[in-house]
Amino acid sequence: MKPEHAAQIATVIEAAKARDIKNVYFVACGGSMASLSFGEYFISKETEVPSFVYTANEFIHRNPKGVGENTLVILRSHSGTTPETVAAASFAREKGALTVSISMEAESPLCQAAEHIVHYNYKDGSDAIDGEVGIFYTLIFEVLNVLAPNEKYKRVVAQLPKVGELIEKNIEQFADAANEFGKKNKREKIIYTMASGAYIHHAYSFTSCLLMEMLWIHSNAIHSGEFFHGPFEITDYDVPFLVVKGDGASRPLDERALDFVQKFSDKVEVVDIETLNYGGIDEDLKEYFGPALTGSVLRLYADALAEHTGHPLSVRRYMWKMDY
Repeated sequence: MKPEHAAQIATVIEAAKARDIKNVYFVACGGSMASLSFGEYFISKETEVPSFVYTANEFIHRNPKGVGENTLVILRSHSGTTPETVAAASFAREKGALTVSISMEAESPLCQAAEHIVHYNYKDGSDAIDGEVGIFYTLIFEVLNVLAPNEKYKRVVAQLPKVGELIEKNIEQFADAANEFGKKNKREKIIYTMASGAYIHHAYSFTSCLLMEMLWIHSNAIHSGEFFHGPFEITDYDVPFLVVKGDGASRPLDERALDFVQKFSDKVEVVDIETLNYGGIDEDLKEYFGPALTGSVLRLYADALAEHTGHPLSVRRYMWKMDY
């Protein structure tokens, strides 16, 4: 991590220590909201501090009563220009919350609206995806160590520099499987994704931002624990599923749902998080690194669909083309 990023995070942590943080809100839209959700997952799992995820516009309109001077609000927009998130930063700051904006643009409207910023140099390629992941995860685990100090969080931060190399190794490991998935599913009009725990956020991002937004393929992110409470009725031999079989506490939920769809569908793709390459990561820390590595793996599956369908991920009908 570059000194400037370490200094930004250190400033945030000192501010958090001075506030006696009672609750944490993660606020963003789309893929940025999904990426922040991992912070909510670990804070709610590991600490007694209430933690919430909001899409930016609802955060403003709902106006949660718990937001105040002992609240930490972390916001994110890749460009730093998402209007709803910029407005949410100003809204939270007006309510006295400690606000932190994450963006690739240090001078963006979002960063200007928040009290503190943590930015990554994605635009010039000097941080790219591994640096972006490392910076965000460092922030989250430093915050965790403020809320509920534990030596393992320091070990996570110390081992985060390995993320870039591990991302590359996992991309290589899953490349062939992703390519086969793209080849087999290139004519599918709908692909369901399923996951639970920390990985439901990956399923949401894969569904909404990659399949629907970028590839125009109908989809829905189904929580494995909710699969048998309605959605399983759509299962049939010709219905495609991509199942993220997670690690950790919720893995049995994924296994139960996967057992069912494999009985009745001939089109089931499994991304098993336990098979990821975790080389150099302490055994008791793997559950923290799985979510950091999975996004790049799932992106391979979208890239393969784009390649075999001839539909570039950059194509849009409405985004960037009109006001809405």
